Amino acid sequence: MTSKLARGIISARWFILVAFVIALTGLGFYINQFRIDASADTLLVKDNKLYIQTQVADQTFNPQEFILLAYQPKGHELFSRQTFDDIEMLSARIKQIDRVEAVTSIINVPLINDTSALTGDTSVDSLTWENQRYSPAQMKQLIVGHPIFTDLLVNRQGTATGMQIVFKDNPELVRINNEITNIQKKVLKGEALSEEDNARIASLQQQADPIRQQLTETRKQEIAQIEEITQSVATRANTYLGGAYVVGQHLIDIIKSDLMTFGSAIAAVIILLLALLYRSFKWVFFPLLSCSVSVFLTMSLFGFLDMRTTVISANFVALQLILTLAVMIHIIGSYREISRDNPDFSQRQRIIATLEDKLSPCFYATLTTSVGFGSLIFSGLQPVVAFGWMMLMSMLITMAVSLLLFPALLSFLPASKETTEYRFITGFLAATRKLSLKAPLAVSAAVLALFVVAALGISRLNVENSFINYFDTDTQIHQELAFIDREFGGSTALDIVLKLDDENADGEVVLNANTVAQLQLAQAAIKAFEATGSVTSVVNFTELAKQLNGGRPLTEYELNTIYVLLDEKVVNQLVGAYFSEADNTFRISTRIQDTTEGLNRQQFMDQLNSDLQAVGLEKDQYQLTSLFVLYQDILSRLFDSQIKTLGIVYAVLAVVLFAIFRSIKVTFIALLPNVLTTLGILGVVGWAGISLDIMTITIAAIAMGIAVDDTIHFLHSYLQGMKSSDGKTATAGSESAFGHSGLAILFTSVIIATGFSLFGFSDFLPSVYFGLLTALAMLFALFTDLTLLPALLNRFVGNRKSAKAE
Repeated sequence: MTSKLARGIISARWFILVAFVIALTGLGFYINQFRIDASADTLLVKDNKLYIQTQVADQTFNPQEFILLAYQPKGHELFSRQTFDDIEMLSARIKQIDRVEAVTSIINVPLINDTSALTGDTSVDSLTWENQRYSPAQMKQLIVGHPIFTDLLVNRQGTATGMQIVFKDNPELVRINNEITNIQKKVLKGEALSEEDNARIASLQQQADPIRQQLTETRKQEIAQIEEITQSVATRANTYLGGAYVVGQHLIDIIKSDLMTFGSAIAAVIILLLALLYRSFKWVFFPLLSCSVSVFLTMSLFGFLDMRTTVISANFVALQLILTLAVMIHIIGSYREISRDNPDFSQRQRIIATLEDKLSPCFYATLTTSVGFGSLIFSGLQPVVAFGWMMLMSMLITMAVSLLLFPALLSFLPASKETTEYRFITGFLAATRKLSLKAPLAVSAAVLALFVVAALGISRLNVENSFINYFDTDTQIHQELAFIDREFGGSTALDIVLKLDDENADGEVVLNANTVAQLQLAQAAIKAFEATGSVTSVVNFTELAKQLNGGRPLTEYELNTIYVLLDEKVVNQLVGAYFSEADNTFRISTRIQDTTEGLNRQQFMDQLNSDLQAVGLEKDQYQLTSLFVLYQDILSRLFDSQIKTLGIVYAVLAVVLFAIFRSIKVTFIALLPNVLTTLGILGVVGWAGISLDIMTITIAAIAMGIAVDDTIHFLHSYLQGMKSSDGKTATAGSESAFGHSGLAILFTSVIIATGFSLFGFSDFLPSVYFGLLTALAMLFALFTDLTLLPALLNRFVGNRKSAKAE
């Protein structure tokens, strides 16, 4: 069958070329539709209840989209005329941006000395710096320690101020999102969404997509405009930008940069290494052409199917290049060996012989790699699942390009003399072969001991991480996020939504003594944590009211007067509403400081739930929502995901390997080096103190999927060598494996490791860890394939007696 397929591929070479030209032309129209998506939806499992609860809370309390612009003076006091002038100028220029609705700062919020300011005909709007032109000393007295504005518009030390740039909502997008949320509310009631519901959501998402795409582009322009405006004060102050969509935009920029920069860098490394290893133009040009076709077809297919690249799948270009090349290197190695051994063969005969030799193991190798990626579909994490599907499709294209297009292209070349391999490389492989033949048990024991020590690091694995730590400390985004996290009450939102029993709520009075007491207890429990930053609710209005009244409590009517006046004028722009009259629910807006040393999010969540219940709240009286909860939900799934993913990989690969080799013993020997590789790399992650995240969680499955390719090629050559030997000796098998596949395994591993190591230069730390750890995993796999694998085969599969006799 292999011989017929090999001859069929060469006979159909023109048909194959035409088919690929048609595919490139047809799918090429969709390359411009290839999209990058860094939205929150890409990080969640389908119908995630916590996400729906967060959407419902946003729908109820309507916090507006904003950017925080922090201003830290360099050579003058914060409370000075220079600061006020700068803020006034910045506000005026930023307001000119089309989508900006308001710029809220210390110069335009109402500042009240005492309750007497609210008597008579005094308008709250008039009690601002813009209208009153308070002196710097008065401003400091009015602002520092303010119960509402501290951590929102000024830091606790009084050394930096913040400007909240509030943006207008897109009415159509709001309508669509609200309709989607209203449908998804069924999930919160324990109901499953019907086919009609899912179809409607899909239709609404399709309507929203062009709006979101345009909004992403608009936001990019807005950030650039704001950064240009802030340059006007660069000599007098440091400025920092923060906010959810600033982070999202930076993620998109990094994904695009990684796709282009590292895809190009890896292509350059491939060219260099191929030129050094083979010293022939054709072995640089045709592999690179085939890799380019593979990537182009994949990107076009993703554009056609609207499969969008996320944070985790941003490295698919590098993976595609390297996986396609890995298959071709094995084909090239076999072709060169056949050409040197049979110089009289025509080009057609050489390629047919090459395909007869490599078609089967290359097919099985790409199949096992697909198994590694396919296991990610069962991870339970939406971006990992999407990445698994994307790479399965990529592998189909890789298989077609490597096993059809590449040999078809080579068939048009004239037969020529091939260069010899470097002696130091062949000498190294020969020495390794002799060692595994001479002392198989000692080699096996040493390798096993080494990996057992490495695997002990698994006990140190953790999933603690933060958005801030995803970016290199030297990057602008890290410095901005860290500054705002430390100085302005945290960077990760955590909202507590409470439904309180309020006998006095009659539609006229928002606050009463019982409600305030319950909220005060809940807010005190939240504030007790070291990692808690800004905490605001209607309680802050009672603190302000008390402060204005000389430390004496106000009546319920006076409390409500202050709440309504300030809430309607200012606070909705700052953090959203705190009270929903329709269903008598309250919101405590909290931000967590991600830079808190030793922060354990799961412990924080568990203790917070316990403390809230300890102050008298029942489980059904409150919900924890927003980004902190969603992010923790993702982290909490990582360990289970890793165990499930690896379990599936081990089980399915065992079945596939057994189907290929039809031997339990050979299957176990083939699995062991790859299992050790995955456990070893996870151990290194633990020993190095690297936290698992949505990218590093995929390394073990990916590494095993790729590494097992070389194992299959080595095993195939070993068993073929034994078949050619009358005594089926270990010597014959070992010589065949090292001589026939050793070079290709060494070349592919070095090229893959070198290519992935380039990610070490990325500014996005998950990409750095992903690249370096995958490169290390490939070196681990190379080490086990050239030491443990032949040692086990020589000891348990090859005929040792015949080998010794020889």
